[in-house]
Amino acid sequence: MTPKRRTAPGGRTAPRRVVPNQIIVPRSSVKKFYGHGLPGVALDALIGTLVVVEGADGSGRSTQIARLVEWLEASGHATVQVGLKRSTLVSEELERAQQGNILSRTTLSLFYATDFADQIENTILPALRAGFVVLADRYIYTLMARDLVRGMDEEWLRNLYGMALVPDAVFYLQVSPEPLIQRNFAKDFALSYWESGMDLGLSRDMFDSFIEYQSLVAKQFERLQAYYKFTCVDGNRPADEINEELREKTASVIAGA
Repeated sequence: MTPKRRTAPGGRTAPRRVVPNQIIVPRSSVKKFYGHGLPGVALDALIGTLVVVEGADGSGRSTQIARLVEWLEASGHATVQVGLKRSTLVSEELERAQQGNILSRTTLSLFYATDFADQIENTILPALRAGFVVLADRYIYTLMARDLVRGMDEEWLRNLYGMALVPDAVFYLQVSPEPLIQRNFAKDFALSYWESGMDLGLSRDMFDSFIEYQSLVAKQFERLQAYYKFTCVDGNRPADEINEELREKTASVIAGA
């Protein structure tokens, strides 16, 4: 029996709430690039779903994506995961270059853009053509926010990442800087030079620099959210509560709601 749909004020039919645990019949969405895109791509052939989970190191992205993958695959959806520094082209070189702590802001930006371009061409697009759900552990927004904090030109960045496909959904896990520093230190017993913004000379103390840098990045994410209209999710809550929200929203996206 087909469930009766609710009627919203004004006589409009309200969208049915998708229950995350039910079988979801996927509906392909209209795909587009943010800008110039990649040549020769037939957008109507991209029948899969691209879901992005954004957030700083320690925000819980990896945990949430792992749980989404488990849930999606248990529901019969094939998945592919992508993320920063995962390309087969430059990821190892980028990792080695960062260890020297001497990269200029432009070199760092172009390194990450090359890594992203390789993944979108050789992983993301093929998976979407095959109907997969692609889960991105961060996307262009993190790269842009970092570059903006380092003084890069916003219009230049938008043009650079015009090759990016517009995701079907973007969830930004917002976590305060103080919990981030505790989670990062508890995980690695150290803080990252780059994630602490030490190259910017914000503070000689890495802990102070981390808090200031992450606060600056969060402000840039607020600006980017206003422009790109992605969804902000309170990441200060328990992991189960966050995952329940992400599953419900992802189910709605896949179902074309």
